[in-house]
Amino acid sequence: MTVGVALSATGSANQIDATVELAREAAAAGLRSAWFGQTFGADSPQLAAIVGREVPGLHVGTSAIPVFGRHPLLVSSQAQTAQAATHGRYHLGLALGTKPLTEAGFGIPYERPIARLREFLTALRRLTETGEADFHGELITATTPLPARVPGAEQGVPLLVAAMGPQALRASGELADGILPYLAGPRALSEHIVPAVTAAARDAGRPAPRIVALVHGVVTGDPDAARATATEQLAFYEQFPSYARVIELSGGKRASDVAVIGDEKAVAAEVRRYRDAGATEVVFAGTDLAGDEDRRRTWALLGELAG
Repeated sequence: MTVGVALSATGSANQIDATVELAREAAAAGLRSAWFGQTFGADSPQLAAIVGREVPGLHVGTSAIPVFGRHPLLVSSQAQTAQAATHGRYHLGLALGTKPLTEAGFGIPYERPIARLREFLTALRRLTETGEADFHGELITATTPLPARVPGAEQGVPLLVAAMGPQALRASGELADGILPYLAGPRALSEHIVPAVTAAARDAGRPAPRIVALVHGVVTGDPDAARATATEQLAFYEQFPSYARVIELSGGKRASDVAVIGDEKAVAAEVRRYRDAGATEVVFAGTDLAGDEDRRRTWALLGELAG
């Protein structure tokens, strides 16, 4: 099991420069991967390509690009470029997104998300593996009148999905290489998420999927204060049914209930619980919620666990 960290430097004077410096620090601490979210700001695959180029050996990933408002041809170009730039160390995460952000931001209806995800993955897989596509679905058309291969990315791009619901897990098991569940505790993973996606992959004749568990947490000497901050930071997710469901399946009521917060012993024990629940990789997000000193303390522990 590898261990990584999600990086965010949106509050810096220059987000790209600051992210590269954070990535260097993460690699020096022994962490194996760095992951970057996708909102309406920095382009995550481009950021990953820059970081992967600047920090040799560090795997980089996007977590995750919503399929609404994007097209497989363009996402394939982004992903292949990042893969060539990093010499095979880029991992592409996709997501369904949310109805409020999709409709407010893009002005398009959030309709048939699972069907769109299936078509997106089908077309994208072909594009990233061969540089060609002749896909005509109900919702998406993707053809290549000109070559779409990026030299240097011939090994393809791992496709992961931020899936947690039954239909998304089934689609991901059949069509992707793994999943990126967030705010899903060990109970939800072991009892619901891992069995569902693994069965779907097996039935489709695909290898066992990667389970990249994104965990919000930090090592700190003041867990009460850190959890109060996490409660405020994570409240946004509680309005969405998919997150509310997985939090409940994890045994929590608030999103912060599934955050991993405590001293080194407590956090290490929780990482082991994620491993025992089926996680093949653990990625910590929100490690800066209690300040830089505790972030470094957290990264030091995670680097030891990654080793």
